[in-house]
Amino acid sequence: MRGLMMICRLISSAVSLPLYLLERVGLYRMYKRLFPLLAYNITFSYNDKMHKMKRELFRNVARFADSDGTLRLLEIGCGSGANFNFYPYGCTVVCSDPNPHFEPYLRRSMAANKHLTYDAFLEASGEDLRQLRDESVDVVVCTLVLCSVRSVQQVLQEARRVLKTGGAFYFLEHVVSDPSSWTYFCQYVFEPLWYYLGDGCTITRATWRDLEAAGFRELHLRHVEAPGVTLMIRPHIMGYSIK
Repeated sequence: MRGLMMICRLISSAVSLPLYLLERVGLYRMYKRLFPLLAYNITFSYNDKMHKMKRELFRNVARFADSDGTLRLLEIGCGSGANFNFYPYGCTVVCSDPNPHFEPYLRRSMAANKHLTYDAFLEASGEDLRQLRDESVDVVVCTLVLCSVRSVQQVLQEARRVLKTGGAFYFLEHVVSDPSSWTYFCQYVFEPLWYYLGDGCTITRATWRDLEAAGFRELHLRHVEAPGVTLMIRPHIMGYSIK
């Protein structure tokens, strides 16, 4: 089984070689302009399938509001604003994403979710949120982002830095499956190709280990199977950590 898996991964790597070469010569940047449109359209299908889980995940966000009732929320890797309709009425949202080409689609989501107040759009990676002060937000949200960042640990440390004491980090991420499963076989084999088609997405990360080691005071984490999504990204983790 291991031998077959290695052979299949080599084939997948060979198929993705032209994409690797495009990245090396700088032409892959063209795909980064196209990817937000693809992600925006995929969001509708994903949200339909994950609606119940997302509603459950964000049901208690309002408990982390300040004593005066205000809630300032930072979304790392906001993309096209797929989570906006799950946020509580009146909260202020700060959006950050390293890809500025998401902004037109983000504006559409803002227009469709007038129950929120929008503070700013920061063109920034999750590893470097220097535009935000220490302890300046009540909640940080990160969904389907930690799979594609350069350093999960650094993103989590930045999240802890900008969170107020007692604030919460919410997450929903696809993760690596059990090594003995057919899902893991597919993840391992198709990862080289998936990386380029998914704009840097890695499908074999055990992200829960990074969350466990991040230094949050409390960690509420569940392993779940995402209904109706493709096999490679079906294993998910969801929950929140408290600083």
